[in-house]
Parts: sequence; C-alpha cells; structure tokens
Amino acid sequence: MTRSVEGLPAPNERRRLREAAELTLDEVATAVGVAVATVRSWESGRTTPRGRKRDAYARFLAGLPERAGAADATGPPGRTDPVLVAVAPGTGAEEGVAQAAPDGPAGSDGSADSAAAAPATPVVPAVPAARPVVRPVVDPAEAFDTLHELAAPALARQAYLLTGRRALALEAVDRAFTRAWDQWPEVATDPDPVGWVRTIVYEYALSPWHRFRRSHRRNDRPPADPADRILLDALLALPKVHRRTVLLYDGVGLDLPDTAAETEATTPAAGNRILNAHADLAARVPELADVPVERQSAALRERLAALRPPFPLDPRPAAAVRGGGERRTRQWTRATLGLTAVITAATAYTAATAPTRYDPPLAPGESVSGVPPLSGPQQLTERSRQLHDKLRADPEAGPARVAPRLD
Repeated sequence: MTRSVEGLPAPNERRRLREAAELTLDEVATAVGVAVATVRSWESGRTTPRGRKRDAYARFLAGLPERAGAADATGPPGRTDPVLVAVAPGTGAEEGVAQAAPDGPAGSDGSADSAAAAPATPVVPAVPAARPVVRPVVDPAEAFDTLHELAAPALARQAYLLTGRRALALEAVDRAFTRAWDQWPEVATDPDPVGWVRTIVYEYALSPWHRFRRSHRRNDRPPADPADRILLDALLALPKVHRRTVLLYDGVGLDLPDTAAETEATTPAAGNRILNAHADLAARVPELADVPVERQSAALRERLAALRPPFPLDPRPAAAVRGGGERRTRQWTRATLGLTAVITAATAYTAATAPTRYDPPLAPGESVSGVPPLSGPQQLTERSRQLHDKLRADPEAGPARVAPRLD
C-alpha cells in the first residue's frame, strides 16, 4: 500500500500496523489522546480522524514501523520491500508513489549519478511486509466472560446515570449481556462488541414502559454528596435523547460522528443536542455555570467521572448471566415444543371427531291459534248403528224403489 507522509493508510492497514508493533487499542488511544472506541472506529473504517487528531494519528502510524523493528520483516533472503517516498512537486511523479530500493551498490547501474542529481526527499521508513496474524482459538464462554468483566461495571454506571435507579441499571446490563450471549456469533464478529452491548443497555434503560412498573414509582436514595445530587438531578431532568447523547459524548468519550451513529441521528443533530444539553446543565449545575462553552465538555466529563452513587453497582457474574440465559432459552424451547404438541393434538382430535356432512337442526314446534281443530265423523251411537243395519238390509236403491211394479 502507498501513502504520502501527510496521508493515512487504509483502515485494515492501520490495524495491521498496530498489530505488527504489538500495541493494544488502549496504548494507541493513550498515545493519540482519544478514547479506545474512537481508535476502534478508525480501524474499522466507520469514521475518519480529522484536524489535530488526524495529524497526531498520522504521525503515530508513521512511527509504528520504527517501533516494530527488523524482527517484523518476514520476507525471504534477497527480497526487497518497497520504500515509500514522498516525491517533491515538480519531479514528474505522483506524490506518495512507492519505489523499490535497489539491491546492489549505488554505482552498479548508474543509479548513483541520478541519486546525486535528484533533490533530497524525505523518506518514510519501509512498511513491514504483512504477516499472517495467528489468533488462538478462544472459547466463546471465555471470550464472553472477558467482555463482561471489562464492560459490565462501566455499563452499569452509565445505566445508573441514565436512570438514577440501581435495580433498573443492573437489570439493563443483565438483559443486554444475556442477549449478547444468545447472539454471540454476531457479537463476536462485530467490530465494536462493547458498543453492541451498550446500545442494548441504553435502549432497555430508557424504555418508556418502565414507568408502569410498581418499583418505578419509588425513587432510589440520592447520592450523599450535594454536588453529585445536583448533577444527577440535572441529568435526569434532560430529555432522554439529550441525556443519551451527552453521556455518550462526554461520559463515554465518543467523538461526534460515533455519537451521531449510535444515537441514529445526523452529525449536526447530535451536535445541537449536545449544545442544548450543555446549556441546560450549565443552568442547573453551579459548577458548570461559569465554565466557558469550549470547556464545558471537559468539565462535565470530569464531574461525571467523579460522581459516586450511594450504593455499589455490581453486576452479576458472567457465569451467572450465561447460565441464566441458557436456562431461559431451554425453558422457552420446551414451552414452544409443548405448545406445538398441544396444537397438533387438538387439530388431530378435531379432524377425527368433526362431522363429515351437514345435518340441519329441526325447528321447534309452535302452537297455531285461530284455526278450528280438525274434526272427523261423530262416534256412532246404538240408534245410529241400528239405522245403518236396516239400510244395509233393505233393497238397493234404484227405480224399483221409486216406482215399484207388481210381478
């Protein structure tokens, strides 16, 4: 890769240079004067350093090959690594083009004459050849425990500053790490695992549904120091989005682009939120009232770091968090399987006992009024029966009965 003296290498090259020099993110952040999350963001390519931070970072990266030493060179004998030369303007070559150093002596191919005629140019030390970084296979549980040990106490303190409630802060941290363990492959490959967990902590701590909880109706004991009490009350009086933004920027130490990205806002919007939050805090906190605007961020950072809660904020051990998450996952899995079995059994029973055809129901009987009852022939009496018998015994009806004739 080629670059000029004032330029910066690609994000992956920045990380490779740091690893080649066997430096940690903390050491780089201390040397440049920024937060660890900012250096991680620069190496991942999410943000780009600007201004004085960019100059300091460029000088630091330019000196990394010298710190790495000759032990980092892994090329075979006789191999020549490219030397990065910043060519002066007007020499006919583009600035920052890599040129290969000659293997032989200076006068073997006439290069000595050309070197004497060429103007002196600053030469950047050669960048060591990239060597594969062998990372040991880390057990997921061990990696999770390390992340929890490093980030959980600070996140618990941040959640307390967001809510002012110890139980809610510890619960937010516990929920966030439980979710991180459930989605550990995603967290392990994330460029900023702490930022991943921090986002979950902040979202859970600032959820509006907590106001309906019975425990939310009682306030926790305020800090013993009156100055801490005033600062905490001023923080809790801010709108939630301003409180989150100012805590990320002043408390955690993220730069403005990272703060805007984590709060899902534009950079100008995040800057306005920080300015409004600083103005509100300066009006409520006497220690910040006389501080100039350009010094308010540093003063607020010191005050937030000095604030002492009235009770310890000790998260649960990492093993307990992992065990609780796995136990909850097993319970949900069993409940899901049980519910599926019940639905399957109910469906099978319904299919076996359901009627195969439609039988319309019989309408209930109703009485009808106003219609005379159906009457048949009257019952024969003894007199009527005798008349019937006499009529049957007489001759049949016919003309003979009307006009009888004498035989």
